Amino acid sequence: MKPAYFDHAATTPLDPRVLAEMQPYFSERFGNPASVHRYGQEAHVAVEAARQEVARLLGARPEEVVFTSGGTEANNMAILGVMLAQREQGRTHLMVSAVEHPSVLEPARFWSRRLGLELTVLPVDRYGRVDPEDVRRGLRPTTGLVSVMWANNEVGTLQPIKALARLCQEAGVPLHVDAVQAAGYVAIDLSRVPVALLSLSGHKLYGPKGIGALVVRQGTPFAPLLHGGGQEHGWRSGTLNVPGIVGLAAALRLARQEQQARIAHVRPLRDRLLQELPERIPDLLVTGHPTERLPNHASFVVPGVRAQTLLALLDAAGFACSSGSACKVGTPQPSHVLLAMGYDRDQALAGLRITLGRDNTVEEIEAFLDALPQAVAQARRVP
Repeated sequence: MKPAYFDHAATTPLDPRVLAEMQPYFSERFGNPASVHRYGQEAHVAVEAARQEVARLLGARPEEVVFTSGGTEANNMAILGVMLAQREQGRTHLMVSAVEHPSVLEPARFWSRRLGLELTVLPVDRYGRVDPEDVRRGLRPTTGLVSVMWANNEVGTLQPIKALARLCQEAGVPLHVDAVQAAGYVAIDLSRVPVALLSLSGHKLYGPKGIGALVVRQGTPFAPLLHGGGQEHGWRSGTLNVPGIVGLAAALRLARQEQQARIAHVRPLRDRLLQELPERIPDLLVTGHPTERLPNHASFVVPGVRAQTLLALLDAAGFACSSGSACKVGTPQPSHVLLAMGYDRDQALAGLRITLGRDNTVEEIEAFLDALPQAVAQARRVP
C-alpha cells in the first residue's frame, strides 16, 4: 500500500481542475489587474469574476469580499481591523474563545497589550464548545468584537454559530467567524446567518496555498491595515495574486457542488476510526463533540505517549497524521485546545488527529486500525 495521507486539516492536495483554471494566469494572462491596458484588464476581469463567485457561494455581496494571503492574514485583519475602528468609538472590549486558532488568539493577546484592549477569553466545555450564555453574560456596552471559529482544527468540534450570530446581532456587536476548517464541509449562507466577518483559506479546500479571503459585511466597522496601493476597496493594498484568486473561487465552487458526495465518502471512514480505535486501544480517549463535529475529523488523546514520537512511528509505517501539540524549536508544547477542554498537561501532549479526504480508502483505514495499536505500544516503550 502506498503511504496514506491523513492530515487534510493541515492542507489538501491541489485539485487538477483548480490548477487547470489557474494555469493561464501564471503565464499567458499575466497582467497586473491594476493596469489599464488590455493585459491588466484581462486579469481584472478574472479577479472580479472570482469575487462574484466567492460572494455568491457564501451568500454575500461581491464588494464585501477581500482577498488575502490566507486564513492567518484574514483572521489578523478581522481582529485588528475591527478593533481599531471600534476603539475610536470607545468600544475596547474583545471576546474570543479559548480554543481559537493561534492566528486569532495571538493577535488578540498582542493587541490587547499594545492598544490597551480589554480581552475576555471564553471558556469551553469538555467537548470544546462555547456556551452562548457565556457570551451573553460577557457582553458589555464597550464590546467591539466577538470571535469564535466555526469548526476547530484540532478536535473537529462545530460551534453553535447560528445561535451566537443571532445573539451578537441583537446586541449590536460584530461576530467574526474563522471558517477555514468548516468551509469545505459546512453549508455557509451569510444571507441567513448574520455573521459580520468570515475568514477562508484556499489550501484547505483543494485549492492553492497563499490565498484566502475575509468577508466583511456591509456596515461592519473596519480599518485597513495595509496602505499604499488602494487595492481591495482600500482595505488591503498590494498587488493581487490573480492565479490564487482564480483558484480559490474554483476550489470553493467545487467544494459546494461536491459537498454532499465528499461528506458521504469521508463520514463512514471517520466513524470506523471513532468506533473501533477505542476498542483496540482501551485507554484511548476520543476528543471533540460526539456528533457536532466535522465529518472527516477524528481526534484522540493517547495516554502514555508523546505525540511527536507516535507521529514519527506512524510516518515510518506509511501514515501521515498530526497532533494537537505544536512543536517550537524542538520543545513540545501542550495543546491549548485540550487544556481548555479540561485535559491535563500530559494528556495535552498526547493528542492525535486524523483528518480524511476524498481520496482516502477503506483499505487505508483497515491498515491504520492494525498499525496504530502497534505504534502506540512501541511509543510507550520509548523513555
